[in-house]
Amino acid sequence: MKPKLVYWLLLFFAILSFFSGNAQVLRKRTTLLMGGRFDISIVAKDSLEAEQNINEVIAEITRIENLISDWKPDSQVSQVNQNAGIKPIKVDREVFELAKRAIKLSEITNGGFDVSFAAMDRIWKFDGSMTEMPSAEAIKKSVEKVGYKNIILDSVQSTIFLKLQGMKIGFGALGEGYATDKCRAMMIAKGIKAGIINGSGDMSTWGKQPNGKPWKIGITNPFNPEKLLAVVPLEEQAVTTSGSYEKFVVFNGKRYSHIINPATGYPATGLCSVTVFGPNAETANGLSTSSMVLGQKEGLLLIQKYPEYSCLMITDKGKVIKSKNFNIKHFKAKF
Repeated sequence: MKPKLVYWLLLFFAILSFFSGNAQVLRKRTTLLMGGRFDISIVAKDSLEAEQNINEVIAEITRIENLISDWKPDSQVSQVNQNAGIKPIKVDREVFELAKRAIKLSEITNGGFDVSFAAMDRIWKFDGSMTEMPSAEAIKKSVEKVGYKNIILDSVQSTIFLKLQGMKIGFGALGEGYATDKCRAMMIAKGIKAGIINGSGDMSTWGKQPNGKPWKIGITNPFNPEKLLAVVPLEEQAVTTSGSYEKFVVFNGKRYSHIINPATGYPATGLCSVTVFGPNAETANGLSTSSMVLGQKEGLLLIQKYPEYSCLMITDKGKVIKSKNFNIKHFKAKF
């Protein structure tokens, strides 16, 4: 074989090896965790690595669920709830810090968000069975056991104590976002350069698709859930949406959301969707849920306290409102 031909063959195989070594594959899996749907997408050098990392993500979410689920009787959060009014319960530092952040958000929103909402009586029905509003007395009674100020944290002992019997805490509004953030951090630490962890609409993204383009996230049109309001590009960001477009009731021409104000017991009104963008899905979820409860004016003021986060609100009448720092490029609502 001529030396020149050998050179070109070697060069060809070197180039082929380079591109093969840098090739990336995308693998996706959907599963049920934490009482909801998780869609996990991982970009890796080959299918085996991608599937192995998806398994690790599922194991991590399961671990978190076993710690913080308030419907699994042997979880640490359930033990806290079972001992409400009786004694403090020692919890892992991870659970303690999550509770601490939840209480901080409860304070900032003056109870618009309340981690003890789990004790609320479910007197509102959104399955079509309600024919009239609950009485004012029943609504007031439904939130008697709700109140973040009655949660006592002991940082030294790492304990949580609920002062009133019947009190409960729950991380339903933060848990999925927390889990997606933890899994993203775990994957980045392992050197996995791209993926999406989507926990029931709480999404943590990082990196880019195998073709080098940003991930594209669809925002549901609340007035036509089968269609998208917009598609936005994301790289390393989190996004969450809180909405009432699937579960609500109408009395006397007024729309009442399934998202209940834990301070009053009355459903949120005025907004049908709030989408929050930012670096952290746990915080974004708390802000989107709180904004639904607080309403347009107070919700926007809340978002302003978090400069790294921006939001898109849609009112019951279809008006689209963006926070002052909304920076998603090429966004255009499509009603």
